[in-house]
Amino acid sequence: MTGVGADPPRIVIVGAGFAGLWAAQGLARDDLDVTLLDRNNFHTFYPLLYQVAAAELGPTDIAYPVRSILREGCVRFRMADVERVDLDERTVVTSAGAVPYDALILAMGSVPAYFGVEGAEEHAFALRDMDHALPLRREVLSRFETASFEPDPHRRRALLTFVIVGGGPTGVEYAGALAELIHGPLLKDYPIIPRDEVRIVLLEGADRLLGAMDEELGRYARERLESRRVDVRLDTLVTRIRADGVDLADGSTLDSETVVWTAGIQGDPAVRSWGLETGRSGRVVVEPTLQVPGRPEVFVAGDLARALGDDGEPLPQVAPVAVQQGEHLVTALKAFLSGGDVPAFVYQDPGMLAVIGRNHAVAHVFGRRFKGFPAWILWALIHVAKLVGFRNRVLVLVNWAWNYVFYERAVRLILPIEKERLAPPPHEPPRA
Repeated sequence: MTGVGADPPRIVIVGAGFAGLWAAQGLARDDLDVTLLDRNNFHTFYPLLYQVAAAELGPTDIAYPVRSILREGCVRFRMADVERVDLDERTVVTSAGAVPYDALILAMGSVPAYFGVEGAEEHAFALRDMDHALPLRREVLSRFETASFEPDPHRRRALLTFVIVGGGPTGVEYAGALAELIHGPLLKDYPIIPRDEVRIVLLEGADRLLGAMDEELGRYARERLESRRVDVRLDTLVTRIRADGVDLADGSTLDSETVVWTAGIQGDPAVRSWGLETGRSGRVVVEPTLQVPGRPEVFVAGDLARALGDDGEPLPQVAPVAVQQGEHLVTALKAFLSGGDVPAFVYQDPGMLAVIGRNHAVAHVFGRRFKGFPAWILWALIHVAKLVGFRNRVLVLVNWAWNYVFYERAVRLILPIEKERLAPPPHEPPRA
């Protein structure tokens, strides 16, 4: 091993997302001293996070304890917030103390990118982790409780208008799931609310949805969403988000007290203060091997890494990239520690999928395009297969089957949440 003496090399992995967890699992049976750090003690299956926000799944259906995953092997888990990384001293400073390393993997994922839109961070709900999904679910359900006894028609309309900013996979999937929730069980629960008072508006700045997928699939997604009473607006830019509405670039406004931001993500901005070079979207610049230039002992993976594909463009910030990079790091770290040549990372694109509610999805996989029911079945099988833990797979399948057969959502509970969760404060306009 390179310069580590007789003791096992100390590997520190920051982040228990796809890249960090897959790397940890791959290194678990080697003669290494591996520490995995994360602020949460669970791994979240992010592709289904929007279903938690739409009351289709519970949080425990898509989350799994990290310690249970890593019970066997050399990996130790520490639940802590990372405060900074001292690259010269090779130390990660956390809320639970300093952790030295011989090799470091940064896989902290991403945070919402608001592109300078005024009020977006303060008043919009993000949808990036569990701390976002649970408050969003609570607020959507609470809006109906409030609206059912609201005498002012203008306030009631604002309460029942849900605006989603961003027409990528997350925005499209959440819009479809929210439409099924509202026009299915929720309006049955609140018969006093007329169906035509509820609005779901999906705003996209480009001229089509799902810009990373085939144009035909984007058109299909729009048609299916509109058939589910989603108002899809393309070429529409948001200039400001207020506590009670959205201002658009064309001068118009939307009165809404629930705005969901899915328009973009960026790398964790904290890494800049640690002396790491970042490029566009705050992603850390890395070599083809995923090593930081000039810091061969530091590897970056997942959404945080600005790794380039064969076309010279940054790889997308999606789960398959993170998983493959995590698997690659197992080989790369062993090569680095033994003094050998570290191989370059090569991404094998499995394609992309997006679901648009019951029986409808779009997929571009295996070099072919699918849409409708076949794509929906393919989407369901792939997502269940990739869930961590047999229990989670069973729970997701049971919930999906219940929802499909009975047109119900089993988790429509308005539960209390901790005050510090990342959610905009509730808006109560002054009464006349």
